[in-house]
Amino acid sequence: MRSDSFLLLFLLIVGSQASNPSDSEQPKAIEQQPEQSRQKPKFPKPKPTPVATTPAPKTTKAPDTDEFLGPQECLDKKLTRASCGLVFCPPWQRCVEGQCTCKLPYLCPTEGVKPVCGQNHRTFTSYCQAMASSCRTKKPVVSHFGNICTVNIPKYQSFLDKDTGLIRVFLPNATGGRENLLLCQQDWDMAAANVACREHKHPLGAASADSVDYNSLTPNTDLPSRCVSVHCQGYEMSLAECEIYDKMAADGGMVAAATCYKETPEECGFTCANQKCIFRNQTCDGVDDCGDRSDEMCCKSCRNGAFHCRSGVCLHRNAVGDQLIDCLDGADEAQKRVEAFTSAASDNVTSAPNTSEYISRKNETRANRKHLEAKLSCGIPNKDLVDDTETDNRGRKSRRKRVVGGIPANPTQIQWQVALEENRRIDCGGAYIGGCWVLTAAHCVRPNPSAFKVKFSLWKKFRAQGTTDIVPVTDIRIHPNYVASTYENDIALVQLEKLPFTDKCLEDNPAVRAVCVPWTTQLFPPNHTCSISGWGRTADGRSAQVLLWANVSLISGCESSYKHRFKPGMMCAGDLEGHVDSCQGDSGGPLVCQDELGVSYLWGIVSWGERCGHQGFPGVYTQVAHYFEWIRLHTGWPAVTKFNS
Repeated sequence: MRSDSFLLLFLLIVGSQASNPSDSEQPKAIEQQPEQSRQKPKFPKPKPTPVATTPAPKTTKAPDTDEFLGPQECLDKKLTRASCGLVFCPPWQRCVEGQCTCKLPYLCPTEGVKPVCGQNHRTFTSYCQAMASSCRTKKPVVSHFGNICTVNIPKYQSFLDKDTGLIRVFLPNATGGRENLLLCQQDWDMAAANVACREHKHPLGAASADSVDYNSLTPNTDLPSRCVSVHCQGYEMSLAECEIYDKMAADGGMVAAATCYKETPEECGFTCANQKCIFRNQTCDGVDDCGDRSDEMCCKSCRNGAFHCRSGVCLHRNAVGDQLIDCLDGADEAQKRVEAFTSAASDNVTSAPNTSEYISRKNETRANRKHLEAKLSCGIPNKDLVDDTETDNRGRKSRRKRVVGGIPANPTQIQWQVALEENRRIDCGGAYIGGCWVLTAAHCVRPNPSAFKVKFSLWKKFRAQGTTDIVPVTDIRIHPNYVASTYENDIALVQLEKLPFTDKCLEDNPAVRAVCVPWTTQLFPPNHTCSISGWGRTADGRSAQVLLWANVSLISGCESSYKHRFKPGMMCAGDLEGHVDSCQGDSGGPLVCQDELGVSYLWGIVSWGERCGHQGFPGVYTQVAHYFEWIRLHTGWPAVTKFNS
């Protein structure tokens, strides 16, 4: 938002008079082991050659600072791939209190999937269901895609030569037989080497991902003549669970090998969350070298052509533009970011795997994600109505900008904004989050539902428009730890009354859409531009007659402004110079942030502040993501947000 006076919006929140603190120091209301053969395969013993991803000899001491790794505060948390505050859980897991936990297999989607044959002769409905079983038993169960799993059907096996580290696999084929293959060097990295070693009873995976010149192995006539490529994410318990593709002749090339991790070295460049030691230059490269992904979770930037998410996670370059969202904000699938990344890293980007001969695990995951996403509809306004403007008596459209220092919204622009009416008076706003639920500030309500009504698609504060709906309130749930004198936990859920003979609480309205509820406080970083809206007072002190909006920036370090009054669950937005703020009359209203894919999230609720619009005193908001589990508990929804459901 520009800083000239025409675009300034001073909005400050007013709570109920009873919740205002009396002390001047108080805030002012703003109002898997595989089956083994009896004969161990024999291999010659050439000297393995490390692949390009294997680091140089270990350093004597890790540097105190690193261009890529950090910050220390993040590293101290020992975050892993199970930390769903920073990454998405796979479809066979769900996010519960910040950790990915195993789903029951029957909870996996069944649309767009293919059956999987298990090592135990069981047929699973889908890859997701097999992985859910593996997740819960901590044992690999996947053999291959197929719906016939009788005892006489060959199953997947792998062998790792303990002297050379050479790996070969037996993959079942469509004719009911099994093919003996080596692994190609293509895309072989530490993530895949970790899986191969874990599969053979090395809990911490690999010490290095190696390669061997196939021509040095040819005296052994029993050696397979073909190899197949695999790409692993790192969480897999056997290579059968990884992406398998591009079978080719091994003659003349390099084939994969691995040195398994046996003991901790004396010196360690980086200690993983699972206590495995890796080299410092293996961190932040988009490859899961640790085996738990802790080396990729706290990164200031990324090495070796990896993609950096704003949340600090580094992704493998092949994850960019693969139609699977990995960054919390969708940046890895946003067209502009993908094009820029592909152009800048063209020398490092490899072509997509050719999976025509094998069924792709990724394709099924895409189908799973699509199914889960379809269960939710939030954060995308009805684009046909966003730009609608008021029509005057002569039928002409005109944008009205009557408010000094503010930007009037178009009549149906902010489709999740609601007005909270108490005894025919509107002093607070709120945000529609779907179903029969509205979120607002605790200081805006009291436990008397009959006194309140919720107005949807209201533009003029004192006059309904054609799209306006007025819905009675059946329940008000104020956060149990709300403290009126300090505005701690200033959040409340408003439950709407259902329509007769239906489970809906309002008629279908093209001008009403729900805003998404964020599940993690890491979704939007400081300085991200978001928007606020409401009918609050303007720069000249008068109450706005139409719904106003303004852009604000997320601000970190509010402790310096408000000191002991700034509590957990609070956040700031505006600007430190005081050019933009939320002011009197906007309490409970939404602070909404948009991700890279255009999905809007309710990031904050207007709560309190001091010296509306004054330098050094930005507006204070309730941070909605901080209360995600409380919201999910009370609404009873099995899924409140995308992918981590």
